[in-house]
Amino acid sequence: MFKTILAAGAVATLAIPAFADIERSKAHGNVGEAMARLEAAVKEAGATIFAKVDHAAGAREAGMTLADSQLLIFGNPALGTPAMQADALAGLYLPLKVLVYADAEGQTWVAYEEVEETLDNLDVDDDAEYVGKMEDALEKLAAAAAGE
Repeated sequence: MFKTILAAGAVATLAIPAFADIERSKAHGNVGEAMARLEAAVKEAGATIFAKVDHAAGAREAGMTLADSQLLIFGNPALGTPAMQADALAGLYLPLKVLVYADAEGQTWVAYEEVEETLDNLDVDDDAEYVGKMEDALEKLAAAAAGE
């Protein structure tokens, strides 16, 4: 029994660092307003918007409720392609994604995964110029979405 509890604790501890890869910032306004700022910033940056997922709408269609939550999937093939050339598995993480959501108190948040950490287990050079450009772009786009 003790070994089982110890093993469960070890597994839980190993899972914790995955959350350290997520950057979050408070956003001004509601989810719709923050998402509109994000979409405008992505377009202005010359990136392509591939999809927008409205998680709350999906929940409503399933007869359930969920606080407002929208995911924008976007990218720039000039930056993403070199990562996938280095390791095809990078396609599991690209294009980039930013989540805009409301928490239980109604505060709007902008969240994304750090690119370097996300691609860390792949054959992608952390110091590659395109990784830095993706990280810089995500930081700027998230700041724009937050209304900073």
